[in-house]
Amino acid sequence: MLIDGYDTLLLDLDGVVYLGSRAVPGAPAALEAAQRRGVRLAYVTNNSSRTPAAIAAHLRELGAPATVADVVTSAQAAARLVAERVPAGSNVLVVGGSGLRLAMRDRGLRPVTTAAESPVAVVQGIAPGLSYGLLSEGALAVRQGALFVASNADTTMPIQRGIVPGNGAMVRVIATATGVEPVYAGKPDPPLHRESMIRTGARRPLVVGDRLDTDIEGASNAGVESLLVLTGVAAPVDVLTAGPRHRPTFVGEDLGALLLDYPEVRDGVCGGWRARWTDGVLRLEGDGSRIDGLRAACDVAWAVAGEGRVEEDAVKPVLDRVG
Repeated sequence: MLIDGYDTLLLDLDGVVYLGSRAVPGAPAALEAAQRRGVRLAYVTNNSSRTPAAIAAHLRELGAPATVADVVTSAQAAARLVAERVPAGSNVLVVGGSGLRLAMRDRGLRPVTTAAESPVAVVQGIAPGLSYGLLSEGALAVRQGALFVASNADTTMPIQRGIVPGNGAMVRVIATATGVEPVYAGKPDPPLHRESMIRTGARRPLVVGDRLDTDIEGASNAGVESLLVLTGVAAPVDVLTAGPRHRPTFVGEDLGALLLDYPEVRDGVCGGWRARWTDGVLRLEGDGSRIDGLRAACDVAWAVAGEGRVEEDAVKPVLDRVG
């Protein structure tokens, strides 16, 4: 099985385990099976709006095995980042939800809501109902010299209805108003991976995610292997045209791929498929599962691209078969 040889799965949540209030089909059962085989599950999320307890409870409601200790959030990574740079007990203006506020308290910091309270740092994360007033207080504090930290740079996030703005989009409000770029705590930047490794003690982790620009790039930055699942943001065209830092070690339809033997992919051949680069475009011949076709096509596209990327037009001939 794919999970053999790994001691910990560092699992993204949105688009991997669930979409909004609903589980990704088959995800809870796959995670239970992985846990029974002795692999530790760590839920590592860029979403800082909820507390680890709330996230664990949501996962259990969906049928996935989870305890509070299994959840690692960008809020926790942001809190460690701030606590290492400011005196204990400092005021921190939280532009976000309860997850960020609790994480600051757990690190001995004091969450506040106005620039008038002289915060030494501003920490921003996504939260339902994030108000103009709170964004304005954050901007005022940053202009006064407060350290600016963002939980993550995700410009979008998947929900049941589609793709909506993420924290990275909201961060632009304060960044644009002040001219100050934040320090990012979440994937793909190092703080969240560091937090995950500290909390889990993982020696051979496998990162599992649905985004190339956070989950997979984060794994590349940390020098660990990764599995991309196609249940969230990334689509086949994104994988085929990915640059080196965005190329996963493995590609699977969903979390069920963890419990299967990963096929050999060599010289553009996988399963019943053969991919070829002909006259500047990618071609795919044969038959079999969509995912094996995508694996074969990626093998050739990435080899041709080398340290660059192939153009989208060059992979269009295969998308009707793997897209």
